[in-house]
Amino acid sequence: MAEELTVDNNMIDHYEVSTAERRHFVDRGYVHLKGLLSEGEVADLEVTYDRFLNRQIEVPGKDYCDMAGDYGRDPEDYSIINVMLPRRYYPRWQGNIFERRAASVAGQLCGDGMAIDYDQLLAKQPNKPDAVFAWHQDMAYWPDTPDTRTATLWLALDDSTTSNGCMRFVPATNHEPALRSHVPQYGSRGESHALGTELLGSDQPVAVPIRRGDVTVHNERVMHGSGGNTTSGFRRAYILAFRPEATVAIERELGFTHSHNDAGAVLEDVGVEGQTR
Repeated sequence: MAEELTVDNNMIDHYEVSTAERRHFVDRGYVHLKGLLSEGEVADLEVTYDRFLNRQIEVPGKDYCDMAGDYGRDPEDYSIINVMLPRRYYPRWQGNIFERRAASVAGQLCGDGMAIDYDQLLAKQPNKPDAVFAWHQDMAYWPDTPDTRTATLWLALDDSTTSNGCMRFVPATNHEPALRSHVPQYGSRGESHALGTELLGSDQPVAVPIRRGDVTVHNERVMHGSGGNTTSGFRRAYILAFRPEATVAIERELGFTHSHNDAGAVLEDVGVEGQTR
């Protein structure tokens, strides 16, 4: 009789981050992790992902928008399709392999007690050179909290290249004593969500091309952005941001959920200019 094989789900959900990779994250504010998901695992996720892009799964209000323009843009003209909080609008996605394996990574990089703060889908449409993410620091979008530790995992569903707008970082800007001044990119905060800041002459940006199934992971203070998509294919990314459970609780008490549909007063209370955090 053949021996029955058992599967250890903890091993399936685990991704081992090396000491060198942990040090890179701490020192430079980001790290590239190869092969977080297999081809089959990515293929399973993209079925639901594309249902969101095609609006087969309903996403209300401003949580389906263009991050390369104002909220008044027609969806047919979107350059960067942005879907906020897909796990809220499609609960069956919760607990998927990316969430489970990402939790393993977040714990290794930031310590115990990390929880999903928000998720997001970002798809740069083909032949959209204006599909640009301005240079920014994520903390410019968020309320100040006592514990700001963050691990934001950016999963590539397509090979992410310099031609289609891969992630770019300014290494070690996470160690600057204050956030840089950020301003809205397309009108007021009520007209669009995107914020941006300017590079300094001393900044030395680094492009980080990654393969399908790879991730970059960055913290809340490192400067990052991305260029447009000049290719004939999509550049699709699936983002999960992990923060301490206590930090998430504070945000929710403030009424801040990372939804673009959050109350205007809540979003206005998040400072975007001249931060000293």
